[in-house]
This record gives sequence, structure tokens and C-alpha cells, in this order.
Amino acid sequence: MKKILITGASGFIGQSLIKSLVKLNRPVRGTIRSINSFFPDAKTEYISTGDINIKTNWKESLVNVGCIIHCAGKAHIMKTKKNDFSKIYQSINVDGTKQLAEQAVKAKVKRLIFLSTIKVHGEKTGNDDVGKFLNEQKKSLFHHKDLASPEDCYAISKLKAEKALWEISSRSGLEVVVVRLPLVYGNGAKGNLARLIKLVRSGIPLPLGLVKNQRSLIGIHNLVDLLIHCIDHPEASGKTFLASDGEDLSTPELIKLIASSMGRKVNLFPLPIFMLKFLGLVFGKREEINKLVGSLRVDSNYTTDVLNWTPPISVEEGIRRMVQGK
Repeated sequence: MKKILITGASGFIGQSLIKSLVKLNRPVRGTIRSINSFFPDAKTEYISTGDINIKTNWKESLVNVGCIIHCAGKAHIMKTKKNDFSKIYQSINVDGTKQLAEQAVKAKVKRLIFLSTIKVHGEKTGNDDVGKFLNEQKKSLFHHKDLASPEDCYAISKLKAEKALWEISSRSGLEVVVVRLPLVYGNGAKGNLARLIKLVRSGIPLPLGLVKNQRSLIGIHNLVDLLIHCIDHPEASGKTFLASDGEDLSTPELIKLIASSMGRKVNLFPLPIFMLKFLGLVFGKREEINKLVGSLRVDSNYTTDVLNWTPPISVEEGIRRMVQGK
């Protein structure tokens, strides 16, 4: 039986994928940057590929592989000059993906599933007070057929990688599946979500009582289940899917679910949104505040219809598992 290759196997999504595939007795192989910095599961074969770029040699990793789930990539860049952002994203997310796909064709791999981002469509949906003042009209939901409108280097690089994959697919027959992700939550999630959990656990009153946004999320258990569906499903090839739990939450609702999973109450007090944004600007946290107060919703009906897929875990249960480390 052909193996399933998981790139970025030491990452948050990669590790969860491998654990689930092993439980299903699916033959799986993982690629990681360095064996020395990772303590792999003895049941799984891991191969070190080093840095991902246009020169990465995937040949050994692709032996007897039928499907690739490409999780590896650069999402966040710290302590780097802004002028260097696009070069790093181009090298890893675009050139590295093209190199993997080209070598996959030579190795006669049947299908490649690419993890992209909902940010390909834009940074937010809906209209906030600032948008109304500037007469900016935003979509209430992102749909799979919407035109792309990436706003930062990361999203631009993901869109470029998608386009490169479709080009390679058109001339080679490699089956490509693109899955655009919103925020993925679960045990081991980092970034803003981890900081939010820490704040709730601290018991500090939070000035988010007036926030009435809506954001689409997907739990790691649901995402893994979706990706496993995409491995063999005959209708998945050649399509772009938007991933979601199907239950959008406001930031206060998310915080209350986190607190409830800890068995405690949370103190949310009202502070005008414009004040939150002003404070974010003053303290250099503009992006973080925008995510806390802004909306970003996706329509995942196309995904559920085509794949005949339903998220197996509710948002409430997913948040509980995340907080309790399951």
C-alpha cells in the first residue's frame, strides 16, 4: 500500500495528523527539518529534509508515496526586517512547494493536499465602525469561488503557491486539493490563542464586553478528519475547500467557552471598540486587537456537500479538549 507523506510532521497539525493516521493503520511517513530537534514516535518513519526551499531534495521522502499532505510552511516571522518578509515567504511557501510538487510528479505521486489560508480572501468580513466611516463594503462571508484578495506577504505567498500547484497539475496530472484554513485551535495551539487562554486563566478582567464580532474556527480534531477525507475522496481532486467547524463565535463567546472549560467565570467589562483599537495602535498590538474585535467568517457548505463531510466534534467540545490538554 502506498504511503501518505506528511510534511511539517513535527508541527501542531502534522503531529495530530500522524497520530490519527497511525490509529487508522494507514502507512504514513513524516518529514521534519531536523531529527536532532524532534523526538519521533517509534511507530512512524521520519525523514529529515532540512530547510524547505527551491533546492530541497524530496526524493527519499517520496519513495512509494501515493498522497502528500503539505503542512510545512512559514506562517509567522519574528525579529526580521519587513523588507525580508516577502523573500522568506517566497522561498519557503512558494518555491519550496513548487519543488515538492515537481518532484512528486517525477515520483508518480497521485495526490497532493495543500494547506493554505483563508487570508487568501482577505483579512476580515463584515463592516466595522471604521469601515462604515470610510464607506468600505466587506463581504459577510467568504465563499470558495470568491476572488482572492490577499493583503499581507504570508497570504500572497500562499496564493502564489496555490497557482503554482494548479499549473503543475494542469500539465502533469498530479491531483491537487487546496484547503484554506481559518484559525485552527486545539491542544498545542500557539500564538494569539495560547495568549488568550493564559489571560483567561490569570483571571484578569478583559475589556471585551462590547465586542460583537463573528469568527470561523476549526478544531484540530475536525481538521484532521477533513484532511483524511481528502486523501481518498474521488470528488476532492481539483477543488478548493474552505474549512470550518460550522459554528462561528464572537470573541466573548470564545472566552466564555475557554473559562467554562476551566471551571471558572470570566470578567468581561465594556470598553468602546475605538478605544481598544487606539490602545492597540499605541502599544504596537494593532493586528492582535483587530483579530479580537474583527469578523472573519467562511461558508464551508461547499466543503461539506462535496465531501459528504460533517465536523465530528462540536466547538464546545473542541474548546474543552484544547483547554484540558486532550
